[in-house]
Amino acid sequence: MPFWQRLLLTLGVMLLTSYLAGLLWQAIMGFALPSYAAGAVGGLAALPVWDFLKRIRPTHES
Repeated sequence: MPFWQRLLLTLGVMLLTSYLAGLLWQAIMGFALPSYAAGAVGGLAALPVWDFLKRIRPTHES
């Protein structure tokens, strides 16, 4: 998988996770999750996704 595809997929996961964390926090706590906390949750979710995408990339035999 090319770098740009991994990057787009990772960014998508990060944004989606941040959004869902904000919705869940709002539903449970009754007030908005601060944006820096949502960003931290999304960033932490992106790390294992990036690592997984690097691991599944095909090897090129010469």
